[in-house]
Amino acid sequence: MVAIPETQQPALAPGMLRRVHHIALHVQDMARSRHFYGQILGLRELQGEEVPETLKALFAAGEAANFVTPEGTVIDLFWKPQLMPPDPDPSREFTRAGHLAFDIDPGQFDHALEVLQRFQVPIDHGPVTRPTGRGVYFYDPDGFLVEIRCDPVQGLV
Repeated sequence: MVAIPETQQPALAPGMLRRVHHIALHVQDMARSRHFYGQILGLRELQGEEVPETLKALFAAGEAANFVTPEGTVIDLFWKPQLMPPDPDPSREFTRAGHLAFDIDPGQFDHALEVLQRFQVPIDHGPVTRPTGRGVYFYDPDGFLVEIRCDPVQGLV
């Protein structure tokens, strides 16, 4: 933990950072990862002029892909063919990032579970039910932990 002198004000005022602009993930198999984020999770892949200018050359070479969430956060995938976690067991943490979580309508949660099972996506744990809602944790093709979660259904929690 970084110690901050009590008399020092934060460098950025609350509210200056407006939203997450993008999340960059390294992937070993671009085709498998594109299928996972696009076809299984249903995120829209950016194409043509939507691809950021700085990534067009990597995109054209098949070394990058860009997906956008419904609220506009971009997930950049960068091809790293030599990428391997330090341990072949993906449940052993190999990054400082915890997980990537997607929100879903409570009425669609069970359908999302069925999709994960149909595509044989490796489930880490869940579904779990908490006062904050339901969630299921699973792995992307490179062993990165992903969650689909929903708010509690009114009157049931």
